[in-house]
Amino acid sequence: MMPNLFADKIISFNRHLTYNGPLPAGFQVMNPYLDNPETLKVMAQFYRKYYSDAATRKFIIGINPSRHGAGVTGVPFTDTKRLDRVCGIKMDSAHTHEVSSVFMYEMITAYGGAGSFYKKFYINSPFPLAIVRQAENGKWLNANYYDDQKLFEAVKNFMIESLKKHISLGLDTSEVFILGKKNAGFINKLNNEAKLFEKLTILEHPRFIQQYKSKEKSRYIDQYLLAFGI
Repeated sequence: MMPNLFADKIISFNRHLTYNGPLPAGFQVMNPYLDNPETLKVMAQFYRKYYSDAATRKFIIGINPSRHGAGVTGVPFTDTKRLDRVCGIKMDSAHTHEVSSVFMYEMITAYGGAGSFYKKFYINSPFPLAIVRQAENGKWLNANYYDDQKLFEAVKNFMIESLKKHISLGLDTSEVFILGKKNAGFINKLNNEAKLFEKLTILEHPRFIQQYKSKEKSRYIDQYLLAFGI
């Protein structure tokens, strides 16, 4: 195998990914790579399928993985349905449906398909592990790194280091695409501090589109494609 393939670097990054820092009360971090051996397997299959080259890619930044998307599959914005039906990679130990994944893969299809899209783009998050918070009824729910100011302050330095590691994989830093307006505000703070990217282009988050703007989905797909140069 060729050394320094994009796939090898991502797989190594994910295999060594841990968060051992502090968290405010009521929050936990989920690490799918430690919790489920099959996650490591299908994640590696995905990246070897689409990233076995040394090409430079554009960076698309999400918030942090959901419990039902990358929190299970290890692949951002990819639930087990899309992993199987679109990418041809089956996961036996879990079956998930994640609304952001639905929009993202409709957009990827409009772009020209997974092969064409992933040759040009890499998706990940500043906090690349799932975060959950405990509700009053005791259930654990998805959380975003910016939901609580103490949470953001606790993970801020880890996020900056994670973004630097993502960039070192082989990413073009002249323009970064950020999903979600609130997310963009926080990424802008990190960028002002760490000077990571030259231009920040903001797109509506797939979850927001799928949940609240589904009738206008085609317009948002066009916005994505226009931003991506299609």
